[in-house]
Amino acid sequence: MVELHAAAARFLDSPALSERTRRAYRVDVREFCDWLDARGTALDDVDVRVFVEYASQLGAARPGRKPGKLAPATIARKLSAVRAFLRHSLGAARVPDARVTPRRGRRLPETTRAADLDKELLALEGEGPIPLRNRALVELVYSAGLRSSEAVGLDLGDVDFEQELVHVRNGKGGKERIIPLGEEASHWVSRYIHEARSELASGANDALFLSTRGRRLDTSTLRRLAPHPHRLRHAFATHLLEGGADLRTIQELLGHSSLSTTQVYSHVDAKHLRRIYDSSHPRS
Repeated sequence: MVELHAAAARFLDSPALSERTRRAYRVDVREFCDWLDARGTALDDVDVRVFVEYASQLGAARPGRKPGKLAPATIARKLSAVRAFLRHSLGAARVPDARVTPRRGRRLPETTRAADLDKELLALEGEGPIPLRNRALVELVYSAGLRSSEAVGLDLGDVDFEQELVHVRNGKGGKERIIPLGEEASHWVSRYIHEARSELASGANDALFLSTRGRRLDTSTLRRLAPHPHRLRHAFATHLLEGGADLRTIQELLGHSSLSTTQVYSHVDAKHLRRIYDSSHPRS
């Protein structure tokens, strides 16, 4: 018989685990061991039924505790730790294969309203090259729906003012895509290039957005300007959908490999269609 707590100690001391993983697993594995102890179940007796019961216990309401129920993501993390522990202690063949993790609700990320976004952009204005760079950067992120890394990775030649296009060469997964350049973003990026960038540049550097030392900007600067820059990307998608764009177009502009990723916005699309239906159909 495998002794429960000794097995847990061996697992947590395993050199195969990084220190970060070991810390993450420690609480979850010990909670599982305490649960087995309380019900008098030996480690050798853990099977699918026991595993499902533990998952149900994790998902149950917790009177007098906050939060009252664990989030699906937390339950999934705890069960992942338990599976790893069982795999190490009993072997892969003994790890319950039941799919018991609760489905995670898909919510549309919080989106900045157009009026609020205007205020945020106005707040970036100021004297000197840095405020001009900051305004151009945030305008472009919102206008083109860029990821933070994509924005700071742009070179001068990636913005085509004549064709009004932005060429993203190093998107997620190494994908390239071309995005229309909005009028406001074009105005501010052009101003930044002609009025401010030369004051920041030092030596040959093709990066579009430069730091005060003349180096390519990093994503931490964007996070300081917009604490949650991904919200600008979500605002880009949501505002396009509300304006009549379809999900396939949004998929291409965001650079999503699969439409299923973009479908987190589908309920916005549905609300838009409902408004069109209500205003157009004679029996709506």
